[in-house]
Amino acid sequence: MSKFSKILGVLVLATVILAACAPATTPPPATAAATEAATEAATEAATEAPTTDCAEGYDFGEIVGPAGGFLEKALAGEYSGTTVTVDGTQTDPDDRKMKCGWAAFEEATGITVNYVGNKEFEARISIAVDAGQAPDIADFPQPSLVRRFAEQGKIIDVGQFLSDDYLNQTYIPSWLELATMESPDGPIVAGVFNRYSAKSLVWYPKDDFEASGYEVPETWDELLALSDQMVADGSTPWCVGIESQAATGWPATDWMEDVMLRTTSLENYDAWVAGELKFDSPEVKNAAEVIGEIWFKEGYVYGGRDAIVTTFFGDSPAGLFTDPPNCWLHRQANFITGFFPETAKPDVDYAAFYLPPIDEQYGRPLLGAGDIYVMFNDRPEVRALIEYFTLPNSVSGFLAEGGAFAAQKSATPEMYSIPLEVSLAELFGTATSFRFDGSDLMPGEVGAGSFWKGMTDWASGSADLDTVLKEIDASWPE
Repeated sequence: MSKFSKILGVLVLATVILAACAPATTPPPATAAATEAATEAATEAATEAPTTDCAEGYDFGEIVGPAGGFLEKALAGEYSGTTVTVDGTQTDPDDRKMKCGWAAFEEATGITVNYVGNKEFEARISIAVDAGQAPDIADFPQPSLVRRFAEQGKIIDVGQFLSDDYLNQTYIPSWLELATMESPDGPIVAGVFNRYSAKSLVWYPKDDFEASGYEVPETWDELLALSDQMVADGSTPWCVGIESQAATGWPATDWMEDVMLRTTSLENYDAWVAGELKFDSPEVKNAAEVIGEIWFKEGYVYGGRDAIVTTFFGDSPAGLFTDPPNCWLHRQANFITGFFPETAKPDVDYAAFYLPPIDEQYGRPLLGAGDIYVMFNDRPEVRALIEYFTLPNSVSGFLAEGGAFAAQKSATPEMYSIPLEVSLAELFGTATSFRFDGSDLMPGEVGAGSFWKGMTDWASGSADLDTVLKEIDASWPE
């Protein structure tokens, strides 16, 4: 096994523990008006298809899928002229990176891939499925939503055409176990993981940071001391923004998950994700209060408390790149580089360090997430695209420009055009534990509902912490 594969193995080692943590939920009933709105939203998104103006470094050579599979037939031209629709949450620049990764497939097969996603995905997908208007494939960042559809029998089992041998050759076991879900007919392979991100990172303007004599903190106390020093120097340490249209609040849940992993045990984290450890428990409340010591401290956040909930998450790191920096530290997953200025150079204008541990007894935990492609409609060309998604070629847009790591074992360091991406993977290799994004595994009405809203209400000051935590607990399905 290569060093890179070993690093990836560390990242996903414990995801299986959380695979069964999210109970099923019931989607809201579709109404005629809601269905029409969902259709209009998808149509509007389709007219704004991302450009395929791609950077160099996308050619990984010959496309080779499973022997005798649908991708092989597609490459022989059997499905040329057909169209496959993909829905998801990605907007610029990630939608463009996705399309760049699909360009080789489209060119080689003659199949058109039509991406119709936008930030309203979570609100639209249940309505679309219930109305019989599901996309051919959906890109889910939240396995809990997939689990709901699997239990309702609305997901195509990709294990029907992807053999166990092929899947085991392609993925580390944890990804496969996370993708295995219950259906009315028993366990199915609900989809294929395509790419993943690691979230326990703090980004900073490297050149300005070093010129100011600042040093990368190794502990939480050092992180707070660095923040205090920046304030004393007349600067604002933190860039924080959690606005994301219908998904506003999700960046705040990532903060909670990262801090939970640093202030309590893995067992408590797992119990919290499963709904067994309440939000208003001392452990969860303490994690929120640790966050509040940064978010709400005078002079710590650029724009103050009001800016946290009104700043789009993709715009929030912009302060790192002003002259001088408006803010110096931004906690976010590796995908955030896609929102950095095009002229910003990695390892020169910016770099990242590991979000420091808080309590030594909990080691160096890593928080991560991944995207899983799921089939709703079963046609040969759709199967061919799913098979393509099991290849690192399909992630080439991200590997060339940064922002995500390939989940496939066949990905190599040479496929990454940015040295920083490889060095981050090596950094992740020092993690002592890994957990999947907790909100993505909670029931949808919590993880993508009351948790997002509660963190937003608390950050804005419209509700106090005790009230918010109790409201989230009350929203947990029976």
